[in-house]
Order: sequence, then structure tokens, then C-alpha cells
Amino acid sequence: MELQMKVAQAVHVLNHDTESSNRVAANQWLVQFQQTEAAWEVATSILTSDHQPFPSDFEVEFFAAQILKRKIQNEGYYLQLGVKDALLNALLVAAKRLSSGPPQLLTQICLALSALILRSVEHGKPIEQLFYSLQNLQTQNDGIVAVLEMLTVLPEEIVDTQNTEISASHRNQYGQELLSHTPMVVEFLLQQSENKFQCGLQPNERNRKVLRCLLSWVRAGCFSETPEGSFPTHPLLNFVFNSLQVSSSFDLAIEVLVELVSRHEGLPQVLLCRVPFLKEMLLLPALTGGDVKVIAGLACLMSEIGQAAPSLIVEASAEARALTDALLSCVAFPCEDWDIADSTLQFWSSLASYILGPDVDGTNKKNVEGMFFSVFSALLDALLLRAQLDESTFSDESRTFDLPDGLVQFRMNLVELLVDICQLLQPATFVQKLFFSGWFSTNVAIPWKEVEIKLFALNVVSDVVLQGGQTFDFSVVMQLVTVLSSWPSDDLKGFMCIVYRSVADVIGSYSKLISTLETNARPLLLFLAAGISEPLSSNACASALRKLCEDASAVMYEPSNLDIFMWIGEALEKKCLPLEDEEEVVTAISQVLGYVSNKELQNNLLSKLLSSSYDAIGKLIEDDNNHSLRQNPAAYTQILGLATRGLHRMGVVFSHLEMPLLSEASADNPIIAVIRVFWPMLEKLFRSEHMENSSLSTAACRALSLAIQSSGEHFEMLLPKILDCLSTNFLSFQGHECYIRTGPQVCDNIAAIGCIFLFE
Repeated sequence: MELQMKVAQAVHVLNHDTESSNRVAANQWLVQFQQTEAAWEVATSILTSDHQPFPSDFEVEFFAAQILKRKIQNEGYYLQLGVKDALLNALLVAAKRLSSGPPQLLTQICLALSALILRSVEHGKPIEQLFYSLQNLQTQNDGIVAVLEMLTVLPEEIVDTQNTEISASHRNQYGQELLSHTPMVVEFLLQQSENKFQCGLQPNERNRKVLRCLLSWVRAGCFSETPEGSFPTHPLLNFVFNSLQVSSSFDLAIEVLVELVSRHEGLPQVLLCRVPFLKEMLLLPALTGGDVKVIAGLACLMSEIGQAAPSLIVEASAEARALTDALLSCVAFPCEDWDIADSTLQFWSSLASYILGPDVDGTNKKNVEGMFFSVFSALLDALLLRAQLDESTFSDESRTFDLPDGLVQFRMNLVELLVDICQLLQPATFVQKLFFSGWFSTNVAIPWKEVEIKLFALNVVSDVVLQGGQTFDFSVVMQLVTVLSSWPSDDLKGFMCIVYRSVADVIGSYSKLISTLETNARPLLLFLAAGISEPLSSNACASALRKLCEDASAVMYEPSNLDIFMWIGEALEKKCLPLEDEEEVVTAISQVLGYVSNKELQNNLLSKLLSSSYDAIGKLIEDDNNHSLRQNPAAYTQILGLATRGLHRMGVVFSHLEMPLLSEASADNPIIAVIRVFWPMLEKLFRSEHMENSSLSTAACRALSLAIQSSGEHFEMLLPKILDCLSTNFLSFQGHECYIRTGPQVCDNIAAIGCIFLFE
């Protein structure tokens, strides 16, 4: 009694005392108490005895149930058989005694019971013993509630594969033993659903408990042996279906039906016949009244039905048409998030894949595609509407603005489906639905939200459009380029930065198409150059610039454009772009410079592009003697970063400019001129103390490797010096792996030289 009182007081202090030191002390005492042998008896007494030294207290009883659950999970295997039997009986008494209390308490007791049963292997058939006890409990007053909860918790614990304490063989044994009682449990649940026994519960609460229990047994596989033909008339299925029409049990009824559909092949056809009823009696009123719970539940259920049996949907029966029409309404339903529309995407994808796949034969494919053309056309309209930004976020004008996480995820999930829709509708029709010349009417403001989502869709289907040889009027995109380029940079903020990024994405994705068009490259260059300066659009613009210079070199390379490329390149030092964006830009410029036929001009342009790189590295080399930079840590860190970026740029240039063979090389070849500056500077840098910086070392080794890969023959005479620098630095800075990785690359890439790796 004294220990029980101490436990009750400690629980009260832990949960209610205002002094944190008291709460910490109470928690420490309770943790230590749980480890003692006395905890078994005290916790059992708190749960089973009607005579306590303190008033009945849910918090104390809940704590006692948790103690027993944890101790059984940790020590249950080691209890003597007689102790286990006594504990089983005590927990059954506690379950009956406290069944009318808070549901969480009864659940904890049943979890402890389940843990004990699953650790009673010596009984041979422990679940058999439990069911015998439950049958006795069922006949007692208030026992039905406890039986329902136990029958709910036990299957969940058996199928919970995350519980690694139970071996797979024992779990399989318990599962088979559990399912052997399926007929009795189904009969019991049927009786409860028909309210044949009074159990002290209100009808709605009782139905929820029956549905929860049924859900656990369905997940355990209780209907695995049930003939598929008996499902349409199964009384429990009718009970579940009727529960859909009761608000308090709707969500659980949906869960049960979804689980059944995913497990039993014959059920989708049964439920498909009931879809018109669900649509007329439940969905349409919910859409009118804005009942998100009902719309979301029905969208999930009908998607599961259609996804489980696409062959039934393509038959285009009245029921199938009702299902697709209902799901289109769910997709178009405006709500705060995108969960409802998102829950239908798997169905639409599986239906599209089925129609496009081999399951629909050639003679019938055209008919099926024709029947569903209007469905997927309407679906595209609904998806584009739902994937637009909402009005409140649209008004955000900050420069750090980005799309909400939920919308980003929804759009990612949309990609595969949009590609399928494009294939079903044919690229020409798909693209035609996206573009509308009325965007640029002088009398109407441009609908930027619509523009942005249609650009997103156009971007994700680019592969399908280009593979089909489809062309479209790119003037719409060029008009957007013109409009956005005319805006003052201060006005390009918030959502408009996203629009800018989307235009750049489309330019990059359709760069191959642009190369075939008679278009002025200068507006595109200026548009991308401006976007590179903005954080939200820099990656898209840098990538688009590189793709244009790869796929549309003839269009992009015009002498009049070289000044723009140089302007972009010379501004990189101040922009501090992410390295991957900077690499895209330098790659683009290097590819364009490769088309310059005048060697002197090419030399000058390369020198201008790399001048800031030379300057930054030169400052480090000069500082190696007087150490003036090191006296100002901030300035030193800055110049280290600039030199690292400069080396990175030089490596990119080496990897993209063609190097002539020795026999064809001339003194005015630009890359040879770069090497003449590069190696003496790099050699001094390698012999400096600055190489202790790992980022600088990595960038230097990378630049050297790329230079040798592109022009190894020209480094032949320098091999001893190169390896000497690498080996010396490796010995000095052994934490920098770049030296040991670069050595073999140097040897492998300098042609016709027998090289022994000198690091040994």
C-alpha cells in the first residue's frame, strides 16, 4: 500500500508540479521503480484492486498499464509459467474492470495482454488459451467492450513486422492460430453490428469499435479463405457500406473498404456497381456543402477501386463512367491543400498506362483512346487548375519566395501522369491546349498563375513532344521573354520570379527545337543573363544557357553576341553563384568560344574570361612571402574562396575546349596560351602554404587533372615537376585525398610515357 501511494504521488508530481526540479526527481524515481521486482505486484494491484489508498486516478492507472507492458516486452520471456498465467488473469480482470474508463487505458492493458500472449511459446497454443478466456469474459457484464478492444489490438501486434523481438516463425505460427478463429470473430462482429447484445455503448461508438476490430482482422487476412462470390452478399460488407452513410463511422468504413479492395480481386467489381449510389447520395452533396472529409474519403476509395481493376474501367460501362466523372469532380474540388487531388493520381496513372500498354490490343486501342479522350482532356484542365498557386501565396512579393512544399510535392507527383496524358491526347493536341494567344491581349491582364502552371506542364512533357518530332509556335514563349525582359528588375519578385524560372526551364528543355527556328538569339541571351543574377531563377537560367549553347550553337554564336557572353562571364566573380550554376555558365561560354575562328580574338576572349581567376590566384601567390592577407582572416577567407572558384572555372574551360595534337599545335592556339599561364601559377600555388586549405587543394588538383586530360601531351616535359608537387603536398597534408587521387590520373593521361607512381 505504501509503495502504491508513493507511485501515485510521483505520477501526480510528474504531471502537475510547477517546479521543474520536482518533476525531474519524480521522473527519476519512477524510472528506477520500473526496474524493480516490486513493480510487477504494485502495477498489477493498481489495475485490479477496488481498494486503493488513493481515489481512482486515470493517470496512475495508465502509468501502471505502461509499466506492465514494458516489463512484459523486456522480461516476459523469462517469467515462470505460473506467473504468466496469474498475470494473464490479472490483466483480463483489469480490462473488464476499466473497460468503461478512458479508451487509451483499455488499449494499454490490451497491449500488455498481447505482449504477454506473444511471449508464451511454452503454452503451445497461447492464442487458443486467450480465446477461451475471452469467451468467458464475453458473457460477463461489461465484458464485451474489453473483448472488442482485445480482438482489435492482438491482430495489429501479430502483423507488426517492426516488432523484431518476435521471430518470423513464431509470428507466422501466431498468425495461423489467430486466423483459425476467424469464423467465431466474424460471427461475434456481426452480432455486435446488429446490436444483439447490450454492452453499455452508444450505437455510433459501438459501430466504430466494430469497424476498428474488423479493420485489424482484414489486415491480418481474415477473409483470405472466403470465396470471392460470397462478398456481394456478405452481411459484414453491407454493414461497412451502410456505415459510410453515418458521419461518425465514415472514416473507418473507408479504411476497411480500401483494405478489402487491395486484398481481394473480386471486390472492385462488387463496389464498382455501388459507385453511382456513392456519387449521387454522398459525393455530390459533399461537393455542394464543401465536406472535405467525405470528398477525401470517397476519392481515396474510388481511386483504389479503379486502380485495382483498370480493365473494368476501360469497358466504359455506366458505373465506370460514374467513377471517372466522380473522380474528376474530386480533382477539381478547391481546397486549402492538394491532398484530395493527389490521392487520385495513382488511379489516373494506372488507367493511362493500361490504355497505352499491351493489355489493350491494337484493334481496340484506338476505340478505347477515343472513348477516354474527353476524360483525360478534362482531367488535364482540372489538374492544371489545382496545380496553380493559391491567391494568398500569389500575393507574396518577397525575393526569397518559393512555392509551398505541398504544391511542390503535388507537382512532382504529377509529372508521370502529365507525360501519359500527353501521349494519350497526342503531343500536338496537348501543346495546343496549353497555349492561348489571348494572354497578350492589350485589354486583359496576363493571367500569370495560368501561364506559370502551363509552362510547368510544357516543360515536363518536352521529351515526348520532341521525340514525336512535334513543333509548335515558339513565338508565345518569345513574347513572354519580351514582356519579362521589359520589366524593371525591382518588379521581378515573389511569384514573378517563379514565372521567370519557368520560362527559362522551357527554353532549356526545348533548346533542340530553338536550334531549328529562325529566331534572334540576342533577346534569349539577355533574358537568361538577367535571370542568372536572381537566386530563384539562377539555376534554371544557367542550365538553359548551357543547353542552348550545346543544341543551338549556330543560333547562339553570332559575333554580335560575344559581348553578352563576356559580360556574363566577367560578372561571375561578383555574383557568387552556386558552383554547379557557375559551371553551367562557364561551359556555355567555353562552347561558344570554341566557334570563334579568329585565334587572336579567341585568345583575347579566353584571357578576359579567366582574368579574374588569374588575379585571385596571383594574390595568394604574392601573399605567400609576406603573409599580409593572413593578418585579416575575413579578407583571407574571401581570397581563398575566389581562388578556389577561379581554379574551378579554369578546369571547366580545359574540359570543353578542343586541344590540337602536338604536330598540329601552333603558338597562337588559345588553350596553349592558357596552359602557359596556368602551369607556372599552379606550380607556385602547389609549393605554397595555402594548399593546407582542403577546398583550394581539391580545386587545384581538379583543374590540373582536367588540363592534362584535354592536353596531356603538352605536359609531358612537366611530369617530374607535377609528380614532385603532388607527392610533396601529399606528405605535408595527408588528410587531403585529392593528391593521391590525382597522381594516377596524371600518369594515365600523359600519353606515351612509362610512368612509375612516385608516391610509394
